[in-house]
Amino acid sequence: MGLISAKKTIARYLPWVVMACLYGTCFAASSWAAKEEGMSKGSEVIVREALGAGRWFPGTRKELKAMVDGYMENARVDKVNGRIVGAIAPHAGYVYSGKVAGYTFRAIRDNAEDWGRPDTVVVLGISHRGGFQGVALMDGDILRTPLGDAVLDKTGGTVMTSISPRIFFDYSPHAGEHSAENEVPFVQAALPDVPIIVGLVGDHDPRTLDDLVAALDALSGKKNILIVASSDMLHDPDYALVTRTDQESLKLVEAMDHAAIRKGWGYSRQTFCGMGPVIAAMRFAELKGCKEGTILIYRNSGDDFPESRGRWVVGYGSAVFAVPK
Repeated sequence: MGLISAKKTIARYLPWVVMACLYGTCFAASSWAAKEEGMSKGSEVIVREALGAGRWFPGTRKELKAMVDGYMENARVDKVNGRIVGAIAPHAGYVYSGKVAGYTFRAIRDNAEDWGRPDTVVVLGISHRGGFQGVALMDGDILRTPLGDAVLDKTGGTVMTSISPRIFFDYSPHAGEHSAENEVPFVQAALPDVPIIVGLVGDHDPRTLDDLVAALDALSGKKNILIVASSDMLHDPDYALVTRTDQESLKLVEAMDHAAIRKGWGYSRQTFCGMGPVIAAMRFAELKGCKEGTILIYRNSGDDFPESRGRWVVGYGSAVFAVPK
């Protein structure tokens, strides 16, 4: 990408990356919420459109494929010991966080070559537009991105919803929400044709997380699944504070100390923008026998765009959770 083109792209995305997470949610373009894409009436197949295409990531197949493949190919990841059952990836605009997300999905892609591909990928995000009780799973048959159609695993989703009324099918929180959707093109590139379940965690009630982990465990009894927790890290103008705090948080991820992560999180100190998905992925991995998290890379917007220091800095971490033989 040329310098002029890059600056134009950065300018387009900057308003979104500089918005702070407040009260458990981050701000996003409210106009997206009103746009819900489906098929024409009378069709039996329900297609959900990736509304972030052209906003958070390129809107054409050629540009998006080149960007996602490039991020994964440029990632240098050591072989992971064991089957990856959970992962953390950031969800900001690709020009900011795509490099870090590339590490997560390069590890997932390479791991699948050694251990086999999962039957289903469960992508967990949060709602930036407002909270709600429970976990909303995207209904429908297909989520369409510029890379093609990702099949929504309705059968797997039904297994999850059968565990608790706190887990339910509802598209409305997904309309215009980028946190989970931004992971899907990476899933498509790393694990082509693997079905997905897309969920948004709407609250911080411990009962919601307990039921979500139980639902994931129940689903894992029927098929091999991979959980992708979508989360950026601390948001603050202070570059040094963000760097230091995020490194401390990643040490807790490495130690599988999800209790400490939860205890240290607060509305005024959101160490993970997607704390619920991160905790759920860690607890699920722990149930499956994971003893430690593997940190692949950490960067923040102040590293790649120094002009953001003192204005608004956002942290991005990549991690995977594997179960050894």
